[in-house]
Amino acid sequence: MTLEPLDLLHQGCERVIGVYLLETDDGPALFDCGPASCREVLLRRLEERGLALTDLGHLLLSHIHLDHAGATGVLVREHPGLQVHVSEVGAPHLVDPSRLERSARRLYGERFDSLWGELAPVPEGNIRLAGPSVLGLDCFPAPGHASHHVVYLHGDSTAYCGDAAGVRIQPSAYVIPPTPPPDIDVEGWQRTLDELDRRGAARLALTHFGTVEDPEPHLRELRERLRAWSAEVEADVSESEFVARREEELRRLVGDNASPYEQAIPFGQSYAGLKRWCDKRRDVA
Repeated sequence: MTLEPLDLLHQGCERVIGVYLLETDDGPALFDCGPASCREVLLRRLEERGLALTDLGHLLLSHIHLDHAGATGVLVREHPGLQVHVSEVGAPHLVDPSRLERSARRLYGERFDSLWGELAPVPEGNIRLAGPSVLGLDCFPAPGHASHHVVYLHGDSTAYCGDAAGVRIQPSAYVIPPTPPPDIDVEGWQRTLDELDRRGAARLALTHFGTVEDPEPHLRELRERLRAWSAEVEADVSESEFVARREEELRRLVGDNASPYEQAIPFGQSYAGLKRWCDKRRDVA
């Protein structure tokens, strides 16, 4: 399988959401699937690779956020043989996505349907809990962006990272941490980055967007930026100031390629997630 992501053209924009085909011990699988609003593009991308949805036996999910896993129920409905691998914590929200949908509708309002499409339940019989080994791939917990996040490490030394290794819209070198609510854990994320370093993957497959061939400096920059952003919010920088700083930095370092970053993770959401994390730490203290 090629490491080039399948670009789902979310909201008609290139290089925002990419999912991956990979070879497993039980044939071809898909890593992440994007939202149901991108279903037709996903099926077209599979066809371009000579595949139909029914040629895939497995869907490996990094986590259950809608940009990564929103189409899962719709795909299983169309292909009842599809086996869905997900963390034990995330699994119940696929079986009954009502709480997830209520939360997302509060956040996105009337934009929910156009952004994400239908959120359909997944039958329990299609769920496989992701343990240390999944179809011949190593799998390990990767909290930080989400408490239920996992990373899959292929035998070809590719780490399928979802959001655990940040957002970097190829070919840009600019790396940012996606930190939306509700369960950002900055300290846990640093431990996840330690584990990614320890595993020594040769490349990182990012959902947002593309395959990173220089993991060491990439992870170092992500680690430093996560520290810097969280320190700003801990110092009570306002949301407007935080967003203004991020927008200035993005345009200075990325220029005309800023739009996919802003669509992949709006800076206001990044602030909200870090603020929630800081407030929880203060409550405990």
